[in-house]
Amino acid sequence: MRITERWTGALVVGGIVLASVVVAGQSRWHGDYFPNVELTTQNGEHVRFYDLIKGRTVAIELIYTSCQFACPLETARLAQVQKLLGDRMGKDIFFYSISIDPARDTPAVMKAFAEKFGAGPGWTFLTGKAEDIELLSRKLGLYTKPDPENKDGHTPALLLGNEATGQWIRGSAVDNPKMMATMLGEWVAGYPATAPSRTYADAKPLPKFDNGRYLFTSKCAACHGLGDGAKLGPDLARIARARDRAWLTRYISAPDQMLKSGDPIAIELAAKYQVRMPNLQLSDRQIQDVIEYLVSVAGPARH
Repeated sequence: MRITERWTGALVVGGIVLASVVVAGQSRWHGDYFPNVELTTQNGEHVRFYDLIKGRTVAIELIYTSCQFACPLETARLAQVQKLLGDRMGKDIFFYSISIDPARDTPAVMKAFAEKFGAGPGWTFLTGKAEDIELLSRKLGLYTKPDPENKDGHTPALLLGNEATGQWIRGSAVDNPKMMATMLGEWVAGYPATAPSRTYADAKPLPKFDNGRYLFTSKCAACHGLGDGAKLGPDLARIARARDRAWLTRYISAPDQMLKSGDPIAIELAAKYQVRMPNLQLSDRQIQDVIEYLVSVAGPARH
């Protein structure tokens, strides 16, 4: 997506460029730009893309349901954002998850996937013709060129926008959910903040940076509780006591391979929880940092 209007100012927040634009008459990001291709929802309804987003504040992501890498995490992140937005979902804010694997992602498959993540009103999963999906992904600025070195197959990006005003922001689909909800509900949708004003005197001191804590929060917390109960996956408050370090290392490194190899615990987890643990492609150091954090929470495993 190329922006050709004149910029009046820009602010960089968390690596995302937000800008105000001088619009001559009307922004160009309307029906003359977005393809109105026909798509099919998870409920089998035939819709057209531009008709869906016209006049709305939206979040758009590209996924495929058989993905074992970033897709489960980015969809779990949107589920968190959905919860934070509450009853604004389906009223003035809408989510659209578009499959880049339409050959396998039939409406029935998409519906089952949506149900796993608790998608509610205002969150639509879409499939369609492969050529139409590629056209959309290019127009939306979410297209990822095929790369044999990229096991995932696409970049987990999220497009936030207000079609009526022509304001669009592209960022990470696995970003902090509170930040994403704020961007959608206050920056893009144009609503004033609803929370009461607070001073810095009320702020709690920031904890000392811990890479394991950061990785858990950014990669794991969307699906796992830590003493507050199971979510899409099990609560991990005592996992360091229940599983030895060698097993945890192997499982976090390649859960898909553990399941394929017939590991009994991996099979049990896959049967109990609808959303399988994705391969997050963490480095060896990152895996050990996450385990150290889990150990600090629960104490070392018993032998």
